[in-house]
Amino acid sequence: MNQTRTFLLFALVAVAYLLWNAWEKDYGPQPAVPAVAAAGTAASPAAATTADGSVPGASVPTTPAVPSNELAKPAAGDKAQLITVTTDVLRLTIDTRGGSLVRSELLDYPVTPRTKKDPDPAPIRLLDDTGSHFFAAQDGLISGTGPAPDHRALFQSTQASYTLAKGQDTLDVDLTWTDPSGLKVIKRYTLHRGSYVVDLSQKIDNGSAKPWTGNAYRQLQRVVPPAPVHSNFLAKFSDQSRYSFFGAAWYSPEHKFDKLAFDKFAKEPLNQPVTGGWLAMEQHYFVTAWLPPSSEADTFSSTVINDQDGPRYLVRDMGPSITVAPGQSGTTAARLYVGPKLREQLGALAPGFELALDYGIFSIVASPLHWILSHLHHLVGNWGFAIILLVLLINLAIYKLSEAQYVSAARMRKLKPRMDALKERYGDDKQKMQQAMMELYKKEKINPVAGCLPILITIPIFFALYTVLRESVELRQAPFVGWIHDLSAADPYFVLPVLYMGVMLMTQWMMPTQPGMDPTQAKMMKFMPLMFGVMFAFFPAGLVLYYIVNGLCRLAQQWWVTRRIDRAEAAKALASR
Repeated sequence: MNQTRTFLLFALVAVAYLLWNAWEKDYGPQPAVPAVAAAGTAASPAAATTADGSVPGASVPTTPAVPSNELAKPAAGDKAQLITVTTDVLRLTIDTRGGSLVRSELLDYPVTPRTKKDPDPAPIRLLDDTGSHFFAAQDGLISGTGPAPDHRALFQSTQASYTLAKGQDTLDVDLTWTDPSGLKVIKRYTLHRGSYVVDLSQKIDNGSAKPWTGNAYRQLQRVVPPAPVHSNFLAKFSDQSRYSFFGAAWYSPEHKFDKLAFDKFAKEPLNQPVTGGWLAMEQHYFVTAWLPPSSEADTFSSTVINDQDGPRYLVRDMGPSITVAPGQSGTTAARLYVGPKLREQLGALAPGFELALDYGIFSIVASPLHWILSHLHHLVGNWGFAIILLVLLINLAIYKLSEAQYVSAARMRKLKPRMDALKERYGDDKQKMQQAMMELYKKEKINPVAGCLPILITIPIFFALYTVLRESVELRQAPFVGWIHDLSAADPYFVLPVLYMGVMLMTQWMMPTQPGMDPTQAKMMKFMPLMFGVMFAFFPAGLVLYYIVNGLCRLAQQWWVTRRIDRAEAAKALASR
């Protein structure tokens, strides 16, 4: 395979991959809207209940279904309140109706980059209590033998706001529910400095005269928010969130990592016993997940809830049955993660949680690239310079392979006059032309396929790095120099794509022309720089930077090898005189 075909192969693979992504996003199956049985009820095809109304996985046959109606009217005189909880990295809003987390703001992750005009932009909001973006983390207790506070019960709080004070490492928020029978439940959320983990415990004090038996559950419930509105064509098609997975994900030691897109909720409902796993809702850059105790035998399930405003998608973690004797206490616990997909931090929280940063089929290459990039960033403090160093390391690693390609190209360049003579001799007889060329290659000890291996290495690196730049939250809004304020977004002024066009033109000028090349193929080669420039205009600036530096490295290597061969041949010619 010669250099020309290499470029064409690379272009074909890249364009096919991007077209496939765009087609899946724009024309693929959209989230299914189940048939509405009644407003506020769970649709039967995906409901996480059995025919008798019990919850799958609950060990008590008489345990009732977890209520799915989120819009139930409170009892007369009941008045819920919103509690604000602020740490150094999180601002949460807790609704005393159910003690649910209904809003979460990530204070270190603004919606738009910080600028002089806007030094304090609004933070990213994951959990959200607005209708079109509804997303809540809910939990509660259910029982078939007595009262229990589910995620619609009214809790009481002694404060309307909590703030992590300077020098304080943890912050506790207590909510209390009581029943006339003597049952009391204290729900405690514990937040930690510098952490996106929220610890949850539910203490059950049984002051009644009979044993209490029930189950604790945790769930995530959300709608599919409206598509983002972009100000221009470039912003729309360079929006990398269009290609990122959006839906439910979970992990179990037996079945490993799995995920469920919203359009599959009604068709392939989740119902799986899990011990030592986690359950999440994923989106671009961020994840919200329940992490039950590693030794707890739970059941993960999913359902679609019909509401007059549209479907809501729910995933639930049902805990095992617990019994609390009269006069005794019992406690259930779990953790909630609501934050960015920081791979090292996720992996330290639970087995397999680092897989929430999903690189898909390119994980085998993307994960090491992310690891190397992270360490290079620690070294230089700038993700752009880390990418440049990554290019240099890769080129150093494959230098010997590239050298064979450049040696072959340099020798073929020397043979151009003889190859042109073959073209004149055989004219349009391509078969004889190819035979003569192969004989010439054999005689001059030139390997025409020497350039295949480097490109076979480069192509997976290209797609893996593209995935890393698209999915890694560390590179979100990461500046480089000058006009590049976000390496994960397209170059707003197209400077980098134009520079890459120049690199490609120089590469073409240094490449030997293939004798007997098809005229159509020759024309395509002339337009290749323009085609790549247009294509790279929509790619993340970090990826274009990678290929500019990589192209310059390859040009420098080719110049050096060609110069070395010219000197060797000149010295040989001088010695033969």
